[in-house]
Amino acid sequence: MRWLTGWCTGAPRPGAPAHEPPPGTVAPIAARPLWSGADPLWAVGDWRPEEIRLVTLRPGAPAAVTTGPTAPDPVEAGPAVLRLAVLGHCGATDAELAAGLANARGGAVRHLTAWPGSYTAVLRSGTRSTVLLTDLAGARPVFHTPWGGGTAYATAALPLADLVGAPLDTGHLAARLACPEAPEALGTGTPYLGVQRVPPGHALGLRDGRPYLSGYDEPGAGGARGRGEAAAVGELTRALLESVRFRVRTSPAGPPGRARLGVDLSYGTASATVALLAAAVPLAAGGTAVPRQPGPPPAGSEPATGARTGAVKGSWARAADRPRTAPEPVAAVTSGLPAASAPAAAVPVPAPDVPRLRHTVLATGPDTLPYADLRTDPTAGRLTDEPGPELVTAAWAGARFEAGGTDHLTGYGARHVLDGHPARLADLVRAGRSRELLSPVAALAGADRAAAGVLAGALRTPLTVVRAAHRLARRRWADALDDTAVRLTLRRTPDGAGTAGARSADDLAWVVPGPAARWLSDDALSAVALRLRLAAREPEPGEHPGAYRARHALHRHARGFRTLVHAAEQPGQRLHAPFLDNQVVRAARLLPDDVRLQPGARHALLRSVLAAAGRTDLPPDWGRGPRPDRTAPARAGLRLAADGLAELFDAPLLAEAGLIDLPAVRAALTHATDRTAPLSPATLAGLADLVATELWLRRIRARRHGSCWTGLPHPTHPALAPTRFP
Repeated sequence: MRWLTGWCTGAPRPGAPAHEPPPGTVAPIAARPLWSGADPLWAVGDWRPEEIRLVTLRPGAPAAVTTGPTAPDPVEAGPAVLRLAVLGHCGATDAELAAGLANARGGAVRHLTAWPGSYTAVLRSGTRSTVLLTDLAGARPVFHTPWGGGTAYATAALPLADLVGAPLDTGHLAARLACPEAPEALGTGTPYLGVQRVPPGHALGLRDGRPYLSGYDEPGAGGARGRGEAAAVGELTRALLESVRFRVRTSPAGPPGRARLGVDLSYGTASATVALLAAAVPLAAGGTAVPRQPGPPPAGSEPATGARTGAVKGSWARAADRPRTAPEPVAAVTSGLPAASAPAAAVPVPAPDVPRLRHTVLATGPDTLPYADLRTDPTAGRLTDEPGPELVTAAWAGARFEAGGTDHLTGYGARHVLDGHPARLADLVRAGRSRELLSPVAALAGADRAAAGVLAGALRTPLTVVRAAHRLARRRWADALDDTAVRLTLRRTPDGAGTAGARSADDLAWVVPGPAARWLSDDALSAVALRLRLAAREPEPGEHPGAYRARHALHRHARGFRTLVHAAEQPGQRLHAPFLDNQVVRAARLLPDDVRLQPGARHALLRSVLAAAGRTDLPPDWGRGPRPDRTAPARAGLRLAADGLAELFDAPLLAEAGLIDLPAVRAALTHATDRTAPLSPATLAGLADLVATELWLRRIRARRHGSCWTGLPHPTHPALAPTRFP
């Protein structure tokens, strides 16, 4: 796990623990100091040299830009000195970094988040002001907690909890299980009591040790409604091409036996799009990172396929006019599926043949199925920063990433960035465009007619969905929170069963309980309901309900990708999700709601992106073929791990904390391991949440306190303390 950390000191606060050590005596283990002094900054973990870029601007001197770990600046920072640290994959040139720091002197910070890539920016003005910027999706969060008379911050919550000795927050764990997409229930908390999360799209300002939060990007500002579909698709194309191209061209050489560049190639169009875009960009010779330069690309960097379309200014989509050497292959990896789950017509490569892609289909085995860790020692796996269902699929994903490249590109996030959330139907009703509900509702009716009969498809589904859309359009936010609180208290939570239309109607709400809520205890559900009632007293969000729900669904998915990186990324490897980049998220916000909600909208948008990049030879049915049963690997893994699940929930920590109804959970696990029992995807998702949280708690308990820091004293505990997790 890679993280950066530091603190901003101030006047000693009243009530500080007597055993709290002075800040100058504490430092993270195996850290690289980036800034020294009273308010230091460290980079911890296996950062690559090109992932650490520092900029310093002093009065009367040009900005100095350095790349890689360097010795801290010996010159003491003064009140007029500006510093910028950019950690991660940032596509800005040195000149752009210097100009960005100079423009930040007046307090503007949004432009520091507009460069290609995924990174964390830390800005320091003088000696007492520090600003940290999160990303829009939530894949690069920032956390903070009071410490040492000031505020300590980090890009991981676990080290901060280790620093201050924070116990686990069982109320937050209950909220994550009951309403994982509801910020009203989650708040800004974390699984660690006292450690706070900075919301996506916000900046954490620290002045004299005090934290201040401010939004640098208005959630509703992205939709320039008057620009139209063509302009939005063009902006999306530019953003995605630049994100993929930058990562490919800066990919370093990997260890022997591993390709420099790898891509996921699943049954989805998002991973296929990223694979085709990556295969069209030549790798830098010898693994030397090539920084992005403004203007058109250098000669010889264009792919040999397609003619220039003009859709992307300065694009590399133009025909070759001279012979070239054979390009370095790209490792394309597909996870194998059980034979019964993959229809014969389904193919793992929904794209034309590309000679540069070296395709590998992994065989499915017991050691790579979900829940494989339960067949050995559950505490032996990696400890992630936060719990998440990705823990139960770590072996499944790890096998795929191990066969990939040193830099491995994925299609994670495309569904949430490009698709229309069902709640967006209410936004069309609010805008007086109810006629535009016809196409998406007709698509749902057609699916239900094939699955549940003519009556359900022709009558019940359209009435249910349209009625739910109008109800959400009229519903006040505070009333919706109170209603959800009552439903939780009465244990009236959706089970995810029924037709596609019924599930879409359930999603047409301001707050929807998660799939694991049905197995929580009465006390846990009551605690979450209280959080919702208290949140109902706050001001109502300024967004429409559909945009609001879609944004927070993206935040949850980005948190899951971060957990996946912690759990399954291979040593020395980097996992990339270009769809979660700031510039791609901003470009996708420009898409009109009616375009998002059209059947097959995501496939059509990605086809347009590929056509603009010169890939015009896609088959007519690209993205519309049959898909495998995605629940089959989870069901097979549950059956093989039946004994491990029984042992895990023999005396679970979740029950010790009073979070779950243990008899109900055991009955659900017994039902899930029955080969003939019907299971909905929501049931499998809820069980994955519960099992992953229990695994995470076991690993937290087995961890030694203070393993992230040097100079910490031994923790002291009062003689009588409230019951909590060890």
